[in-house]
Amino acid sequence: MEAFARQGYKLCLNASLEPTLEKIAIFGKETSDGTVIPTHAALQLESGEWTSKLGALEDVRHKKLESVNGPAYGKPVCLMARPRNIK
Repeated sequence: MEAFARQGYKLCLNASLEPTLEKIAIFGKETSDGTVIPTHAALQLESGEWTSKLGALEDVRHKKLESVNGPAYGKPVCLMARPRNIK
């Protein structure tokens, strides 16, 4: 979260598309002691779809944020947004 905050992102409450905001979702897995380990980040595109870089594979697009939930990446644990650069 700190790394993204340095890039101008702030916490936000939902993953719905807001045309003036660029949103990211930070995924994480919870350990047995309740600590959350960040594993992945997804970026919301202007279309409302999300894009993810899955390891060494190519970037993938997914309509739902939860499409990459699972044992490898966990689930979204934090949403952040910053103003989108409007052209």
